[in-house]
Amino acid sequence: MTHQKLIFILLFLLGLNFISLTAQTLEVDADLRARFEYRHGFNNLFPDNADPAAFVNQRTRLNFNYKAEKLQLFIAIQDVSIWGDTRQILPIDGNDSFSLFEAWGALQINETWSTKLGRQVLSYDDERIFGALDWAMQGRLHDAGLLKYKKGDFMIDFGAAFSQETERNEGNDFRIQGFFTYKAMQYAYLKKSWEKSSASFLFLNTGFQDFDVNAVVDGVSYRHTTGSYFKFPIEKVNVAGSAYYQFGKANATTDLASYQVALEATYKQNKVLYGVGLEILSGTDQDGATKNNSFFPLYGTNHKFNGFMDYFYVGNHANNVGLNDIYAKAVITTGDQSNLLVKAHYFSANADLTGNADAFLGTEIDVVYTQSLMKNVKLNVGYSQMFASDSMSLIKGGRPSDNTNNWGWVQLIINPNLFSTNLNKNAN
Repeated sequence: MTHQKLIFILLFLLGLNFISLTAQTLEVDADLRARFEYRHGFNNLFPDNADPAAFVNQRTRLNFNYKAEKLQLFIAIQDVSIWGDTRQILPIDGNDSFSLFEAWGALQINETWSTKLGRQVLSYDDERIFGALDWAMQGRLHDAGLLKYKKGDFMIDFGAAFSQETERNEGNDFRIQGFFTYKAMQYAYLKKSWEKSSASFLFLNTGFQDFDVNAVVDGVSYRHTTGSYFKFPIEKVNVAGSAYYQFGKANATTDLASYQVALEATYKQNKVLYGVGLEILSGTDQDGATKNNSFFPLYGTNHKFNGFMDYFYVGNHANNVGLNDIYAKAVITTGDQSNLLVKAHYFSANADLTGNADAFLGTEIDVVYTQSLMKNVKLNVGYSQMFASDSMSLIKGGRPSDNTNNWGWVQLIINPNLFSTNLNKNAN
């Protein structure tokens, strides 16, 4: 985003302070976070004869939220950069790190129906299929339109998107390539809530542009994802789980049939929350497979799942051998404003590895300490270690499994409300 566009958006939003008496509120929030990371085997096995990486990543985001009686307008602008990525005393930002993260309008049609159009976050349930991806500094966005129904404890969202690179007079091929970047998307999400329980159902259709060997447009492949998420208590134990099925096309020439199943139970006693869980994501055999059986969770906050070192499903592990993840965790309240998370994972391949290798992939230990320093200021400190087996090399490009693989990070989050006003009151 150019600086001229940024200035225009700011002036437009500030100008809302002088509009008609139908306006109600305008709020401006900030979200500044800086994270130092030390990477020695993060996301992939650490190679021989390499040095670890270290850097500081920062996000600076401003959220403008305007609400009227039946209208809401939300705009979020952000800068995401690495400390030092722009040379000093340049007249402009050298890496063009400004962007428009969200820009949507919502209209309340009547008591039960509303619509929401524009660039927005889609987040549902535990964020396994649709999530905000807030861990990533840039977040995850969708240019989409929603039709929403809500009455009491029941809701339905219908969403759709159609992606193009630019205005044109002929053709509609879509050449922007990214990890599961869709050309078209439609979904329906239904949720019913009770006092302490809820259940939801999702049907998602995503279409991806196909090209032949000469980069000529060759149709669209459609991947369908359908399933449910639920949670309910059994006395003092809270149970949550999900089950999804994917079918259609993995690409232009390969059929798809895959599944995901997850179940977690948590129990809190005194100052400790205990939890155990299992997630199974189907995979494709490395030898001799004719159909794709690899489930991929698409647009969720995948960093939350399967270990914080992001070895699985965070920009990787697509069309692979799947995963069985058995884990246990404890969240310990260490003070009025602090807690400590300790989580252990046991990983194994869901499908057969080449040469009938052992399915065991490794174990991971994650530790995260969270401390509130003051109002609107929070500190996170994390450390993770992967103990990889020899079989992990078979899904990580043949990298050695016997090197040390660990990751440490420190993050400071500052998210105050900068400005809040009742525009009706100001106008009077």
